[in-house]
Amino acid sequence: MRVPLSWLREYVDLPATETGRDVQAKLISAGLEVETVEQLGADLKGPLVVGQVATIEELTEFKKPIRFCTVDVGQAGGTSQAFGTGGGTGEPQEIVCGARNFAVGDKVVVALPGAVLPGDFQIAERKTYGKMSRGMICSSDELNMGDDGTKGIIVLPPETEVGKDAVELLELVDEVLDIAVTPDRGYCLSLRGVARETATAYGLPLRDPALIDVPGPNAYGYPVRISDPTGCDRFTARTVTGLSAEARSPIWLQRRLQKVGMRPISLAVDVTNYVMTELGQPLHAYDRGLVQGTIGVRRAEEGEKLTTLDGVERTLGAEDLVITDDRGPIGLAGVMGGANTEIADHDDTENATADVVIEAAHFDAVSIARTARRHKLSSEASRRFERGVDPQ
Repeated sequence: MRVPLSWLREYVDLPATETGRDVQAKLISAGLEVETVEQLGADLKGPLVVGQVATIEELTEFKKPIRFCTVDVGQAGGTSQAFGTGGGTGEPQEIVCGARNFAVGDKVVVALPGAVLPGDFQIAERKTYGKMSRGMICSSDELNMGDDGTKGIIVLPPETEVGKDAVELLELVDEVLDIAVTPDRGYCLSLRGVARETATAYGLPLRDPALIDVPGPNAYGYPVRISDPTGCDRFTARTVTGLSAEARSPIWLQRRLQKVGMRPISLAVDVTNYVMTELGQPLHAYDRGLVQGTIGVRRAEEGEKLTTLDGVERTLGAEDLVITDDRGPIGLAGVMGGANTEIADHDDTENATADVVIEAAHFDAVSIARTARRHKLSSEASRRFERGVDPQ
C-alpha cells in the first residue's frame, strides 16, 4: 500500500517537522512493515509553470515530426514560492517539441531555462532543428508523475491559470510510504486504516473520513437479487445520472491516484478507485445503459463464460461468485467487472457514459480468495476482500 504523506496529514495533525522517515519509524514500532519512503520531486528544480500554446509551426524538413511553438507563460517564475525569484519575462517562450497530442490554446506544463527535471535533466536555451528553443513542454514521464494513461504532453484543464507554479498545482513534491500489508492487517490497504495506526502511534486524534451522513434509500436505488447470502451478505446499488462526457477528474484526485500507483481512467472509475483507496471498500461502476434488468448475485454455472475488463474470456466454475443481469454474468464478484458493462475511458467521448450504477457490496473472503487464485487474477478489489473488508 502506497501512502502519500500529504494525504495522510488530512486525517492526522502530524507535527509540521515530521518527515516520511519519522512516520516510517513510528509505524514500524507499531508493527507495520514500511519498506521504503519515496521522495517525490526531491531532485526537481524550477521554474516550472503553466503555459498556454499560442502558435504551432510544423517543421516538415526532418525525418520525424517536429513542432516549433510559442507558449504564453505569463510572468513565469517571478514570485514562485517553490523556487524563489525566477527568470520569467512575460514574453512568449519559443519551444521546439516533438509531441503531437496538444493544440493551439491548450494549457501545458513548461520547464523554463534553469529548471532541472528528475534524473538531473537540465533545461537550458539551445539551438535544435534550426530553431532556438527556450524551455521544454513536459510529459508526465519527464516529471516522474506515474502513469496518466497517455505517453504525450500533459494537457491541463482549460480553466488552469497561465503562469501558475506547476510544482504546486501538480503536487510534484511529496513523500510516499510503501507499506507491505500482512494478511492480518487488511484494514491498512486504505488511507483510513493507516491513518488510524498513525494517530494511535502519535497519540493524536483521528479525523475519520468514514464518519459522514449517508443518504438513506431513495428513488436512485437499483434492483438487486442475492441468491447466495453466504457469499454476499449485503449489496447496495445506486444510480448516478447526468455525467458529462467532457468531465475529467480534478487534478488533485488524479495525482493522488498516481501516487498510490493507479492510472486515472475516467471520472466514474477514478472516484470508485479513490473511495476504495481512502476507505478500503471496493466499489464497481457499471454503464447503466449496458445493464439489462435486475442485478443478481449467484454462483456460476459450470462452464459459463465471462470476458473480464482485462479482455480475457474466462471459463467459470461452480464455486465462482458472479454478478449477473438478465443476460448472465456481468462481473466476477469482488475480483473484476465484465467488459460487457464497462465504463468508457475519458478519451472515448463517442461512447461516453452518462448514467452509471455504483455497486458497494460485502463478499465472503475465502470465496474471493479462491476465485482470484483459480483464475490467476489478483486485483485491487480482491486483495482487499480476501483480507477482510469492514461490512459496515
